[in-house]
Amino acid sequence: MSDDQDDLVLSELEDDDLVQQMHDDLYDGLKEEIEEAVNILLERGWEPYRILTEALVAGMTIVGKDFRDGILFVPEVLLAANAMKAGMAILKPLLAETGAPTVGRMVIGTVKGDIHDIGKNLVSMMMEGAGFEVIDIGINNPVESYLEALETEKPDILGMSALLTTTMPYMKTVIDTLVQKGIRDDYVVLVGGAPLNEEFGKAIGADAYCRDAAVAVETAKAMMARRHNRVAVG
Repeated sequence: MSDDQDDLVLSELEDDDLVQQMHDDLYDGLKEEIEEAVNILLERGWEPYRILTEALVAGMTIVGKDFRDGILFVPEVLLAANAMKAGMAILKPLLAETGAPTVGRMVIGTVKGDIHDIGKNLVSMMMEGAGFEVIDIGINNPVESYLEALETEKPDILGMSALLTTTMPYMKTVIDTLVQKGIRDDYVVLVGGAPLNEEFGKAIGADAYCRDAAVAVETAKAMMARRHNRVAVG
């Protein structure tokens, strides 16, 4: 921790400066400072949703951009996401009480035969940081696990991840099953993982291939906006 951080008393900062400081602290992955700042803003009468959007989501957007541009790397982003999660833990029950809107719901999981989860976890954290509600069903998921989660959680988005060339084809199995059951169009299906590419995503019938967590967030937001427009028009 730098010396100037020691001298900084968060509670003495004006609201705007405190929010700026939270963006910096998120960027640096400073969990305790984020928790303290969230509580200070709540004490000052800020709505939980305003703290979520202006302090946490806005801060994670900066992290996401720098991750996309290769300025930040996975370890730093995970630290930032953990700091954000600490802030979210304070806000979640309050958001539930106030019935604050979420951008959308997502079920995410790594496919059968694959036990990699760092990429998936990163996407989950970044999506939460963007205001999505994320249900993470973990690793090594057969079709049945996805179907069960879709039925129970009623998400807008299904996210599937694979890190092995041998497990990639299983994504098609899941999508084909959704088609057979006549429910494929009920969900936006996003796929990701190191061995995948855009052509593969198209070939298996996914809505989009996301090369990293930052792209996943941007794609999900764009798709949700399109869905809302369709609903409004329809």
